Formats: sequence, structure tokens, C-alpha cells
Amino acid sequence: MANGNIERFLGGSVLSVLVRLIFISLLVGAAMAFLGLSPRGLYEVVARFIRSLGDLGFGAVREVGQWVIAGALIVVPLWLLSRLFASRR
Repeated sequence: MANGNIERFLGGSVLSVLVRLIFISLLVGAAMAFLGLSPRGLYEVVARFIRSLGDLGFGAVREVGQWVIAGALIVVPLWLLSRLFASRR
């Protein structure tokens, strides 16, 4: 029973999800290497962005809020559709 709940949560068996995640991670890692990006570089960009939020004040926070809302307009309906179609299985 618990195994079925885990598989339902993950979207498949643990092994198949693990294999898919490794494959996608390989593709993303290769794309990052092709673009000259590194995990440390990404961390530094994010840290710099967070510091700039404090430096810029609430104008930057408002802008980030607008980004979240704009992204949510796309992400939430797609997520909802994926959950609705996944429940039909």
C-alpha cells in the first residue's frame, strides 16, 4: 500500500523515475557545459541577485513578484492540466 502511494507521488516506479532524472540531469549538465555555465557560477549569480534585492529595495521585490505572477499564469494551468490527465490513469 505505501509503495503504491510512493509510486503515485513520483509518477512511476522508483527505479524508472531515478533513470529519467539521471538522463535529464545529463542533458541539462551537457547544455550547461555547452553554454559555459557551472553550478558555482549559477550559485554566484543567484547570490548576487539576492544581494541586489537588498540594495535596490522594494522596487526589485515588486519586479520579482511580477515575474512570479507572470510565470504562474503559464505554470499553474499546465500543472493543473497535467494533474487532471494524470488522475485519469
